[in-house]
Amino acid sequence: MTATSRDLRNRAYGQDHALTAVDRFGVWLSSRRIRRTVDSFSGMRVVDIGCGYHATVARALLPEVASMTLVDVAISPELSGNVKVCAIEGRLPEALGELEGGSLDLVICNSVLEHLWEPVETLREVWRILAPGGMALINVPSWRGKRYLEFSAFRLGMSPADEMEDHKAYYDPHDLWPLLVHAGFSPRDIRCGRHKFGLNTFAACRKASAEAGS
Repeated sequence: MTATSRDLRNRAYGQDHALTAVDRFGVWLSSRRIRRTVDSFSGMRVVDIGCGYHATVARALLPEVASMTLVDVAISPELSGNVKVCAIEGRLPEALGELEGGSLDLVICNSVLEHLWEPVETLREVWRILAPGGMALINVPSWRGKRYLEFSAFRLGMSPADEMEDHKAYYDPHDLWPLLVHAGFSPRDIRCGRHKFGLNTFAACRKASAEAGS
């Protein structure tokens, strides 16, 4: 199947292609950063937004969490059959409307916002579904990362070229931070900086507890 014939709007990441070594390394780095940020996943209600067809990051957390909600346009039946998993197939931000407000302890949104024309709408949903005191982890490619991603995809063929063609934006910390505030997160509760050798921007945002907001 060629890059031009694949329907990116109805195809989840990894659904119809094997991950390259570059892709797998990126997923490993993201998983490592998530684990370094969260002390314990025990008993957590977690959602992975734009999890990918095989939900590689979320799959590794399943033994530890209380429940895992997966959101993407397509999800492997193997995962949706797991007793801990709630699988929601649909597009953003509409698919998140199925989730109850304040119902989740941790939101993972890894390499998703760069594919959206209106990222703030999805970030507002992220804030809505988080329980007070809950945390959102947002990872996006930076403007420096743009050069390396496009070189890998367009010149070396080591990443899917159509994924890069689908990017709508790139985010340095000063690009992402205002969107998080606009979505509802308090500046005091946002930690936003570079990672993956500066190729990505990573934000950890807490939703203020009712006591803190009163």
